[in-house]
Amino acid sequence: MARYCLAGAASTTPDKPALIVVHDANDIEPAQVWTFAEIEDAVLRLASGLQTMGLGTGDRLLLRLPNTPLYPIVFFAAQAAGIVPLATSSTLTEGDVEFLLHDSRASAIAIDDALPPIPILETVKRLAVAEIEAMCRQCHRASWADTHADDPAYLIYTSGTTSRPKGVLHAHRAAWGRRPMYDGWCDIGRDDRMLHAGAFNWTYTLGTGLTDPWANGATAIIYTGEKRPAVWPALIQKTEATLFAAVPGLLRQILKYADVSKPQFATLRHALTAGEAPPPGLFAEWRQRTGTELYEALGMSEISTYISSAPSVPRKPGAIGKPQPGRAIAILPLDDAEGTPLPPGEDGLIAVHRSDPGLMLGYWNRSEEEAEVYRGDWFISGDIGRIDDDGYVTHLGRANDIMKAQGYRVAPQEVEAVLIAHPGIAEVACAEVRVRDDVSVIAAFVVPHDWHAPPAAGAILDFAAARLSAYKRPREIRFVKTLPRTANGKVIRSKLG
Repeated sequence: MARYCLAGAASTTPDKPALIVVHDANDIEPAQVWTFAEIEDAVLRLASGLQTMGLGTGDRLLLRLPNTPLYPIVFFAAQAAGIVPLATSSTLTEGDVEFLLHDSRASAIAIDDALPPIPILETVKRLAVAEIEAMCRQCHRASWADTHADDPAYLIYTSGTTSRPKGVLHAHRAAWGRRPMYDGWCDIGRDDRMLHAGAFNWTYTLGTGLTDPWANGATAIIYTGEKRPAVWPALIQKTEATLFAAVPGLLRQILKYADVSKPQFATLRHALTAGEAPPPGLFAEWRQRTGTELYEALGMSEISTYISSAPSVPRKPGAIGKPQPGRAIAILPLDDAEGTPLPPGEDGLIAVHRSDPGLMLGYWNRSEEEAEVYRGDWFISGDIGRIDDDGYVTHLGRANDIMKAQGYRVAPQEVEAVLIAHPGIAEVACAEVRVRDDVSVIAAFVVPHDWHAPPAAGAILDFAAARLSAYKRPREIRFVKTLPRTANGKVIRSKLG
């Protein structure tokens, strides 16, 4: 995977910027610029250093590092040596890191000594930032490891069906499996400059922000400073970014708080969004105010994005887009163990054919959970949706987020898409809440535009009644100052209530 992403451009355009890092949006020059030759050199030298310290093929290396270029260098260097990196956030608690070390059976940890100390078993090798930097300069260059398509390449952890996170193990073929995104979502080429709004440790950034640009010989741009909404248009203009990737929540904040005059977007061809369901009005407002298109994608840790809109797939209101070229997608019945695809227009579980090269190898040491996500030749995504006669997919929410009302299944996104159009609502999330031991209702958790003068709950209920079927209407309105979100901006529905 590392060779696939780096070796080509390092050979053909060695002096071209591979990575531009901006730390202060007010600086005239970026904090760091790495060419493809420099990135490849650091990766191969560090790969040699990792091998010298006794790490071997298939060993796991946990990354607990700061938001600097060292993060992706270690990530790709591990792959270049045949080692399996485990990307984690520096904000994890001591208990979180202990669990990941134990569950992954990591042989080593790359760790920033500036972070709060954590207990590490003597059997786990420790690699400090200073050692990493020295290896990148002083070790001889290794040869690319002779890995195969189905060999383990990297490990990420995601929420499981139990209280324990589960490891998603990806193969080296995962980089090749991202190719459908290039035409089906990003429309990326070697002349592009991709600005990604995430941190280096986020898999959205490691994938869309680094793997995809580098595999295409394009330039990646990462901002590591204070992430105020107002800085992004200026960064797009200053770095001459042609592509910009972010979560919908950040795009909404940019439109609300930043100067989005069209001259600042002169170089931008289009923007990309994934990670959570966007409000319907976001696309039209983004187009009207920035003069560029916004393309959405649906993805998950087990395969990355696989359904999307793109310049070649015009957006259809209410739908995410179409299955990316080459992907085999089906809608399966909610309760059918046989895995027989449904016809267009019927709601069910979105599934991906198990032959997709981007699909995970499996869940790390969780064979019982892995068995639950396959039906015959289909991998069950856990998302509810439908496909229309034109091939467009509508996303109806996560299966475990589905609310039950009067015997019907209701996707929270359907209700939220209606309520967000209310002029007094800034943000909204819906969930099923228990009001008595034997009674649950749909509740809407509303962040008003003006906390001191919120709209009347009754007015919101009337607004919903005029636009939703009776069984889909919320029965309670609860005003909140903020919605509970992950560090990456996704609403945590389990914390609503």
